[in-house]
Amino acid sequence: MGNPTLERTAVNRAPRLLIAVLACLAFVATATRSFGATTNDTRFLVIVGAPGEASYATNFAAQAAAWTALAQRTGAGSLVLGLDAPPAGTNDLDALRITLAAEPHETPAPLVLVMIGHGSHDGREAKFNLRGPDLTATNLQEWLAPFRRPLAIIDTASCSGAFLPLLSRTNRIVAAATRNGNERNATRLGAALAEALSDPKADLDQDGETSLLEVFLAATARVAESYKSEGRLATEHALIDDNGDGLGTPADWFRGIRATKKTKAGGSVDGLRAHQFALIPSPETLRLDPTQRARRDALEIEVARLRDARTGEPTAEDDAHLEEILRELARLSAH
Repeated sequence: MGNPTLERTAVNRAPRLLIAVLACLAFVATATRSFGATTNDTRFLVIVGAPGEASYATNFAAQAAAWTALAQRTGAGSLVLGLDAPPAGTNDLDALRITLAAEPHETPAPLVLVMIGHGSHDGREAKFNLRGPDLTATNLQEWLAPFRRPLAIIDTASCSGAFLPLLSRTNRIVAAATRNGNERNATRLGAALAEALSDPKADLDQDGETSLLEVFLAATARVAESYKSEGRLATEHALIDDNGDGLGTPADWFRGIRATKKTKAGGSVDGLRAHQFALIPSPETLRLDPTQRARRDALEIEVARLRDARTGEPTAEDDAHLEEILRELARLSAH
């Protein structure tokens, strides 16, 4: 026989659990509507962690405001979790889980997950500190596993480098404020990113479009300069990964928007896809539908690979292949 006390406890708890779940579902329905339908189909989901101190609370709120302002300026959708109280009977961890579960998993619409806050690492598990239960790297790995859409995760917290290997996937970009879980000091990358979002100079190649890579490189330059001007050793070394190998590339490997170094394994370099991920899209990009954008991006990647693979004079076959790609790119640009 079962334990009568445990059975009564489960029965009594069920209505409260149902109420909490319904509250979360109502919250997600409202949150999903707040994303809205726009010509820019990118969606920004910003999760603000537990600040710990009042000064961090102000800083984190300002960073979140910068991301929502970017969404409004570019016609994208946005939602912020972690500033307002979560639905009754739930917490910020529940709200994030249910929001991600409600998001379309297979769509060409890009999703940008921005994590603003503090992190920790105990040598086994990396965590992002929330009000209530913390978000672990394993949690986020599991919740994002079903996603088959363009996805960027920007983790600005301390110890965030330990999230990167677990989250790295094909067709996914992961940026972390630290190179591993041992860089535990509060980071400056989040504030630097917030500043770079509204800086026209962040468009490093001056093509009228600002990519995630460009914002990352502009922000990491700000961070490096801040430590240098104070005469302090940097306690954070950001990485960006967009080739799915889980290694990440530091900002100082880039010259302009191209990585000039390779890993010892000699694999593909990071940066190509991150530069295609437009945080501030140009009018030309917005005129393309998602299928056309995906095709354009694939062609540009092919051009970059052809360029990097050349070791001598191109053959007639190489030239013909390149001409075919450039003609199709021109047709797409004419739309």
